Amino acid sequence: MPKPAPLTDQIVTVCFGPGDDADWFAASEKVNDLMDANGTPARRFRIRHRRLIGWLTRFFGYYLLDAARQFGAVTLAAGGRKSRLDLPGMSLIAANEATARWRAWHLHINATTKPARVWEDFLAQHHADPDKVGLAEARRRFEQQPRVLAMLAYAGGHVFDPYELSLYQAGEATYVGLYWRTALIGDALITTDNRIMRPASNSLADRFRFLNDACMYLRSLNDRARLCAVTIA
Repeated sequence: MPKPAPLTDQIVTVCFGPGDDADWFAASEKVNDLMDANGTPARRFRIRHRRLIGWLTRFFGYYLLDAARQFGAVTLAAGGRKSRLDLPGMSLIAANEATARWRAWHLHINATTKPARVWEDFLAQHHADPDKVGLAEARRRFEQQPRVLAMLAYAGGHVFDPYELSLYQAGEATYVGLYWRTALIGDALITTDNRIMRPASNSLADRFRFLNDACMYLRSLNDRARLCAVTIA
């Protein structure tokens, strides 16, 4: 793995065709059968409210799964009909947040420290000779670099993950591009015909290949198709 095990659970987006049974139990069954994992609904989809009738639809949870409300209005859901989910809004919010985070990193870290070797370089040393360079030693060597220490020490309004250093150093467009795609897809996607789409490895290149393919697949789905986000440990 290119970084220590994530502290957060994995998100799987499950897709259903327009005529399929598309409730939470069906999504859970797909995840269990295809990925041998148990999951819970993840309320991560923003709800789309049409301009002309949004005042009415915002209070109804039809075609939605596990909807959450605020002051009576539906705001989030674990899934639902594609046409009711605000996918563009989700990607825009994620892009804006990632842009602010990368620009803060650029100002406070990139402008004040020298480029550092990325975690993947030290992990390769460990894999090449685990007896000579243990995983703990590889991590120590990586984290003692001034740029990495600066990222860990930063106490502003953002959290900089030093194990994403290769992503930060790839530039703003690359950094933001990963995050708005991930906001739509999560970590894996199950298609309507029960195929699992996920990265071939944890490398950034493979993650981008997966996300690009999954986003294209999502765009190709009929507006009456349904999506469900599932959290698995």
